[in-house]
Amino acid sequence: MPDSHSLDIAPDGLRAPDALGPEAPPPGAGACCPTAGAALAWATPTADDDAAAPADGETGSPLDVAAYVRGSADGGHALDLMVEGVHCGACIAKVEGALRRFPEVRQSRLNLTTRRLALTWDGAAERAADFVAAIDAREYRAVPYDPGRLAAGDRDEDKALLRALAVAGFAAANVMLLSVSVWAGHAQGMDAATRDLLHWFSALVALPAIAYAGRPFFASALSALKRGRTNMDVPISLGVVLAAGMSLAETVTSGPHAYFDSAVTLLFFLLVGRYLDRRARGRARSAAERLLLLGAGAVTVLDADGRRRAVPAEQVSPGATVLVAAGERIGIDGWVLDGASDMDAGLITGESVPVAIGPGDRVFAGAINRTAPLKLEVSAAGADTLLGEIVRLMESAEQRKARFVGIADRVARGYAPAVHGLALAAFLGWTLIGGLAWQPALMIAVAVLIITCPCALGLAVPAVQVIASGRLMRRGVLLKTGTALERLAAVDHVVFDKTGTLTLGRPDLVERPDDPAAVRLAASLAGASRHPLARALARAVPGVAVADGVREVPGSGLALDTDDGEVRLGSATFCGVVPPPGEDAAEGGPELWLARPGAAPVRFAFLDAPRADAAEVVAALTARGLPVSLFSGDRAGPVEAVAGRLGIADRRARMTPADKAEALADLGRQGRTVLMVGDGLNDAPALAAAAVSLSPSSAADISQTAADAVFQGDALAPVIEALDVARRADRLVRQNFALAFVYNLVAVPVALAGLVTPLIAAVCMSGSSVLVVANALRLGRRGRA
Repeated sequence: MPDSHSLDIAPDGLRAPDALGPEAPPPGAGACCPTAGAALAWATPTADDDAAAPADGETGSPLDVAAYVRGSADGGHALDLMVEGVHCGACIAKVEGALRRFPEVRQSRLNLTTRRLALTWDGAAERAADFVAAIDAREYRAVPYDPGRLAAGDRDEDKALLRALAVAGFAAANVMLLSVSVWAGHAQGMDAATRDLLHWFSALVALPAIAYAGRPFFASALSALKRGRTNMDVPISLGVVLAAGMSLAETVTSGPHAYFDSAVTLLFFLLVGRYLDRRARGRARSAAERLLLLGAGAVTVLDADGRRRAVPAEQVSPGATVLVAAGERIGIDGWVLDGASDMDAGLITGESVPVAIGPGDRVFAGAINRTAPLKLEVSAAGADTLLGEIVRLMESAEQRKARFVGIADRVARGYAPAVHGLALAAFLGWTLIGGLAWQPALMIAVAVLIITCPCALGLAVPAVQVIASGRLMRRGVLLKTGTALERLAAVDHVVFDKTGTLTLGRPDLVERPDDPAAVRLAASLAGASRHPLARALARAVPGVAVADGVREVPGSGLALDTDDGEVRLGSATFCGVVPPPGEDAAEGGPELWLARPGAAPVRFAFLDAPRADAAEVVAALTARGLPVSLFSGDRAGPVEAVAGRLGIADRRARMTPADKAEALADLGRQGRTVLMVGDGLNDAPALAAAAVSLSPSSAADISQTAADAVFQGDALAPVIEALDVARRADRLVRQNFALAFVYNLVAVPVALAGLVTPLIAAVCMSGSSVLVVANALRLGRRGRA
């Protein structure tokens, strides 16, 4: 079938500018693997672990990796590796630093999100083994890049974190029940033997749980201390260990103060936040992984002697000839040598109407050949295709997004050392000046650590996120990244895609001839095709039987032989319609023409109408002081029509994926915080390049993965809801931080004065957490956010 949507992606527009190339983050200023990054450092095997050694026959050892090296025309070599055990910017600095010691290495860029190391060098391919060995020597493991292997490893780490979370939750619930019994019994004169027995039961439950569930924090704190730095995990670990240790000491000596409940409950809440962050990272990685898998597979290569053979897509050389059957996904970039068909390029252009292609037209990996076999000449394969370029754009944009860290972590960098200093000052002050023995002085120091332990600080963000996520979920918005709310609150510019975003992506018949017989004849032909325009025509004229003998001419339209001659339904060219001088038919809206013997051709016009509330949403955004832009890969005519109806002044048409990403980068350089709302594979780099992104639930699955949130239904109103909730959530987060600091401002002097026991300190600490959560619950109230 024809269509007036022509795919026009200029070759010069396919490659990203240097500014968007993969870029590793700068060496981390904080400790290696801080709170967000080191959640599962303890669960990732290193090169020294027996479990990390490759099994017999498994690729990935230094002896095998040379087989994955790619040569280049200038005599250099390139290799993509997956580096296991990388969790933060400091890890990246270690890996890249190890490779920069080799003078022949041109570039080594490690992406934190995908853990993909792009390595290029001069010299022999066998040098790859030396590079892998250098990475292994830094206690990381490098293997040939495999998205499937990466996903499997992530699932294992997620399961390990869930097990730790389950253990901490189970222990917290049971120890809290025992603690309630102790508190109630104390008020009623419980004897010491019964109290000690309950303390021992608490110890038997809490200590193994702390040892198991606390490993993410202990490993992160130990890693930070080894490098002479600190992070929020250090006071957490100190508080948990000292609390558990002193509780055990009190239990052994029949002391009254055991606070196992505080230690294990703190672990549980912090593991909840850590798991949410881990899941957000995994979803960000899966966007690029699924794109890579889309371009994987075998293609059919036609040799000079006419022989056909299946070859992995990434191993096909430019200039080779490949055959693509009808209904098959194209695995390479190239040109059509022979054949005519319709190409479903929706994953590339984001447009719902297939593109008519023939000899000389360009095709791209990831598109689907719809109606007839094609013979193609390969121009690029594997990582050099447009699909590979989109992956690189996404990785570059996600790398910048990965630099976001939680507000609590940023505050804790200065907060944690202060807590340590206060606790040490309390211990030294009471022993050297106050004249206390070291045991009671240590109890005061522990009370300072516990009462100032950043539980409320750690809950300040997650508590609001949970409430906000629940509210948005009830309104049809599903958040997918841990920092989406923070970034939505800062938005000051909104960019929409057209097809499938501002519109529903379903063409409807809006103009037909006044001749009922012509309309019924056209509908009888249209019923024989699955082309979107033909289906829209048949849907608009129900009850018409499909004509027998209809032929589909790939890339042109439908034909039917009758006694009076041939009837045609299709493109203007196919039906013999010549546009008036000065008019460009390619810039008009979607249309079909019906040509009959002895009658003038008649036109059927279609429109992809905007969503019902699109104009209202655009007006609401403008009223909030947010400029609105429209970026589309469609032609100028349809873009102008939609933008005009919705009142969008800044509209841009015929944009390639690289164009959209570069335009968003320009807005970012101007200091704008951009929300991108789009669907389709062509929008995936833009969704990743924007400060924050949304996709409709009808979007291509990959774009939903690349986006920070997905909204459901046919309405655009959830975009407004997401922005409003995020702004109120931002205010509540700031209030929570203020409450946490006011609490510490009051509690710390009291603890330093020795006026609270560790038990009272634990109650105060829990009270501050309850206060923070209660404030966050205000977000769940009905009404405008």
